[in-house]
Amino acid sequence: MTTTPPSAVDPATPPVPDAGSPGDPRDPATTGPVGTTEADLPTWRRDAAIFLSGQTVSLFGSMLVQYAIMWHLTLETRSGAVMALASVFGFLPQAVVSVFAGVWADRMDRRRLIIGADAAIAVTTLGLALLMLGGIDDLWLIYLALAIRSVGAGVQMPAVASLLPQIVPTTRLMRVNGINGSIQSAMMLLAPAVAAAVYASFSIVAVFLVDVVTAVVGIGLLLALSVPALARAAGAAERPGYLDDLVDGVRYVRTHTFVRWLLVLYGVVFLLVVAPSYLTPLMMVRTFGEEVWKLTALELAFSIGMMLGGAAIAAWGGLQNRVVMVLGSTFVFGALAVGMGLATHMWVFIGLMFLVGLAVPAFSTPSMTVLQETVEPDRQGRVFGFVGIVMAVSMPLGMAVFGPLADRFTVQSLLVVSGALMFLVATVAVIVPSGRRAVTAGATPDA
Repeated sequence: MTTTPPSAVDPATPPVPDAGSPGDPRDPATTGPVGTTEADLPTWRRDAAIFLSGQTVSLFGSMLVQYAIMWHLTLETRSGAVMALASVFGFLPQAVVSVFAGVWADRMDRRRLIIGADAAIAVTTLGLALLMLGGIDDLWLIYLALAIRSVGAGVQMPAVASLLPQIVPTTRLMRVNGINGSIQSAMMLLAPAVAAAVYASFSIVAVFLVDVVTAVVGIGLLLALSVPALARAAGAAERPGYLDDLVDGVRYVRTHTFVRWLLVLYGVVFLLVVAPSYLTPLMMVRTFGEEVWKLTALELAFSIGMMLGGAAIAAWGGLQNRVVMVLGSTFVFGALAVGMGLATHMWVFIGLMFLVGLAVPAFSTPSMTVLQETVEPDRQGRVFGFVGIVMAVSMPLGMAVFGPLADRFTVQSLLVVSGALMFLVATVAVIVPSGRRAVTAGATPDA
């Protein structure tokens, strides 16, 4: 196995098969997952606790800013066009930078990369706070800050996802990812309340300053973390150039049948899950009433479901076959979407939304874990860079499709259609040869 481009391989060296081709040493169907054991990482519990603590503090501050900016723009402008532009500046830079950030994550110290992105975001947020204190609050400044924060998120995502397997044994990744998912869900419950309290009692500037403080704390915890050096693949004669690594990453994702299959499934599911995730408040208002407490109950049901689902994965460890979990949860999404579209009682509707939240970690955690278990450590940054692109593009694209349709058709009908399509997608994913191989090769050692 080599990371050098084909033109740089010694002519005397036998060619390495394309990733995902028969006999490919990188294909999970031939070797199974790659990774480390607890003996390799004796301090993994301490390191994981430090890392997750730092990420939690940093995430909390970021979520406060997201809510505060959304509310601020809504209250100050009452403009749909402004909100649409804010979404573009909040998502598009992340999608663009993710593929390049994946290469950086494989070439640089991932811990320093995360710290650098956190620091850049904090400096940007502090600068915006100082300008607003001075009475300068032009919209373009907020858009610029959103764009820089989006770039930072695009840099962080592949670095965070690929750093975790460096400090956590492979057999513990599923549980640690479950804990991380549960923490993030808990932040979804706590952050809106705190953001509302700070924003209402003080101003948006106060929220920005809280984010700066949380970033500093998160950076401090990361500085205390010891991360083992990342070894490049055996057989590499010399370190390839940046462009070579970028081309190699694109080629790896394109030719590795399992990674390609999973990313396509990931993208389609994210696009279709927009309907039950983002249109349900609209259905609640249209069908069951406009009271704020009803919308709050719906959001709480989803967030509590996600938190409990992540905690369950962390305690249980998931199925031995990660791919079966991913496909099974896709079928569950489809069934729940159809059920929500057919629901005629509000509390049944809310209960189904809770089950959707409960099912989310059963999809996201094993899909993330199986990539961490399967992809070589020195390529994980690039692979997760593509995951970041899928996430940043598919959900806004789903909103662009389902949003206008919701003004022409009932949300109930869109939920039923999205659920039926989810069933179709999961069925096709199982039937295609790459899907059958993925299911067969998806089993991993007991945690």
